[in-house]
Order: sequence, then C-alpha cells, then structure tokens
Amino acid sequence: MDSLLNSNRPPVFCPGCSHEQVLHALDQALTGMELSREHIVVVSDIGCSGLFDTFFDTHAFHGLHGRALTYATGIKMARPDLKVIVTMGDGGLGIGGAHVLSTCRRNIDLTLLVLNNFNYGMTGGQCSSTTPQDAQVASGFLNRLEKPLDICHVAGAAGACHVSRVSTYDKGLVEGLKEAIAFDGFSLLDIWGICPGRFTRRNKLSPKSIEADLVKLPQLGDFKARNARAEYGRAYRQEAAKLQPATDPVRIEATCKSPQPGRREVVVLGSAGQRIITAGELLCLAGASAGCRAAQKSDYPITVMRGHSISEIILSDMEIEYTGIENPSVVIALAPEGVNRRKKMLAELSPEALVIKASGIELPSCPASIIEIDFKAEKIKPQDWALVALAVLAGQNKVVTMDMLKAALKLRFRKAEYETAIALVEKAVASLCG
Repeated sequence: MDSLLNSNRPPVFCPGCSHEQVLHALDQALTGMELSREHIVVVSDIGCSGLFDTFFDTHAFHGLHGRALTYATGIKMARPDLKVIVTMGDGGLGIGGAHVLSTCRRNIDLTLLVLNNFNYGMTGGQCSSTTPQDAQVASGFLNRLEKPLDICHVAGAAGACHVSRVSTYDKGLVEGLKEAIAFDGFSLLDIWGICPGRFTRRNKLSPKSIEADLVKLPQLGDFKARNARAEYGRAYRQEAAKLQPATDPVRIEATCKSPQPGRREVVVLGSAGQRIITAGELLCLAGASAGCRAAQKSDYPITVMRGHSISEIILSDMEIEYTGIENPSVVIALAPEGVNRRKKMLAELSPEALVIKASGIELPSCPASIIEIDFKAEKIKPQDWALVALAVLAGQNKVVTMDMLKAALKLRFRKAEYETAIALVEKAVASLCG
C-alpha cells in the first residue's frame, strides 16, 4: 500500500507548518503497519489539526472543538475492530481537558495525537494551554499569568499507560506513531512543532530549539507499568456479558375506555413529600390503559423534602407534538408551594376547567369549578392526598375513570402496595364521592 492520503484533497497548510510533516509521518506509520483504510477512523475537531480527517482516505469524523475524544470513544465502543486515531491541537487540548482526563482514566484503545504548536494558530495566534510564559502572542499578557500544561505528566497522573513526547522533526516520529497506534489501550503523543503562520512570527522557534527544550524537560515516568490494566472496551464487554439481559418494555393493553376524546391536560400542584410525581405517573398509566398517548413533565427544586413539586400530564388519543400546558382542563392544588409557582395559569383557567383543592389552599380568583377536600378532617395523610384527589377526579368521570385508575395502580405497585392503594381509593370514593 503506497499511501492512505486522499488524492482528491491534497493537504493545504501554511508553508513550513509542522502539521504537514506529522500528516505524512502518520501516513507512513499506517501504511507501514499494513492497516487497510476500511479499518481506520481519523477523528478530529476544530483548528488546523482538524483538517486531518479530510486529508486521509479513511473513515472520518469531524466534531466540536475539544470534543473529539468523546466521539472517538463512542466509535471505539461500537466498533472495537477499528483503529481510532484522534488529532487534536493544543487549543482543543485545553478546551476539552476534562474529556482528555476521562479518556486517560478509561484506558480505551484510542490514539491521541496532540499537535502542539503552542498557540491557537487558526484563530489568530492567541495563547493556548501549552503556550510558554515568555512567549509573545496575540492575546496580550494572559500567557504570562498561567503555567503551561505538561499534558504528558497530567495524562500519566490521570491513568494513561502509553505517554510519550516527540518533536515533529525527530527521525523516530514514524516509529513512535506505530508504537502508539499498536498499543492495546489509550496512547498519547505530545508532538511539538512549529506554527510559521502565527507563533514564529513573534517567537524564535526552530527544530533545534524544540529538541533542546525537550531535553530540558524531566523524564516521563514508567506509566505503562504504573497504570497497567485491561483495555476499557474489552473489560467493559466482559463485565457486560455477565449481566442478565434487559427485559422487554412492559406493553400496556388497552382494557379500559376513556371518558372523553381528544387532548386532556392535568396539572398537579403540591410540595415535596406529597408524591406528586407518582400521581403524574399514575395518570399516564391510566391513560395508557385506555389506549391514550401520555406525556409527563415535572418541576421541582434540587432540595430534598422541601419546596414545590409540580407534575404536568397530557393524555390524548392523538399524537402529542407539543407538551406545553397553558390552559389545563384539570388542576389539582394540594400545597401553596405548587400553587405559588402557577398563579398566572390558575387565574386564566376557563369556566370549563375543574379545580380539586385541599382545604385552606388559597387560589387566585378564577371562573373554574372547584371541589374542595378537607383531607385533615378525613384523616388522610399528606403523602396520600394526591392519590385521593385522583380518586375524586375519577369519581367525576373526567379525564380518567375508576377502572383506568385501578388499572394504573395495578401496573405501578407491587401486591401489598396495590392493596393498600386500592383500599384508600375505595374509601375515598365512598366518603367523598358518595
């Protein structure tokens, strides 16, 4: 095999750009390893290094700046038979630093080539995460305030096994590339080179000075021995094979009849601990038991057992293309925390709407019909208010029927919980809807 370069798209870099030399060295490494184009994927992002995927006649993926390793990981997990090579500049390295660390920790079989020319060459020569502190760059003094990143030591500390650093002009570059690509796990090459279009216009940098600077750096540790472990994809598949296969989704048969056709919208307004989200799930299951499509959206803060809890539910015998609710047909108001979040909606309810509210809950003036329930007088616990409200709603034969609600309870709860819930529903119906 002579070359894997794309004859229809010859490389176009600035004269003297180190990227072009890396491009040809990578081509020599791949052809020397006798890898076929069908088994290679070149993944890149933004920047001059992001042109690599177009210059190779192989599989390719081009993505967002700094995110190349995330795409490469997905490709390798889905197709472990492919050799996945990522090209990234020092700009993408800084932008996607968290992704680099995650990939080092996983030890997935990818090769990352960091084409390190110490600046954002494509966008004007601003400082990057590797720019020396004494360099003159287009972003002013910022690089003087930051210590440049030594990606090799960072990668080794994060768990990478194969870490090396090399000059673009090193005669051993091709062999270094071969070794990295052949490594069974994550490999990273920090390849130092010259950006004649931007960096070297203000800074003295040459192949000899790069070689001298590399010699001054501390030796890399034996990361292969320190971080030795199984390749991530293979280990993942071995562990996954031990798991029981996932069961098929439960199919809900339409055994009930819906009380009204069309689209019905319900909003449940409560507080944490009142099982508002569960009530929404029950309404969705009840709708499914009558062959309806269902959608649920929930709103609650990050706090636990405090604050509002709201569930918005749509049941429809047609496709639900828009899940927003502006004028619901039913509102269940159980706590001031939820009511305060939807005051405007409550004030604009239509006369045809129904509100089921707990005693003591103050509502904005609205023309909707209101059913008030004194839960405390009925000695109903706050965590059961939402379920009892659904039973009252079913007793009105609006949105759901009692058969639909009972079908939902059977789908949602285990035997003991189901029996408790059914007893509560039947008692509420006899007491409040009799």
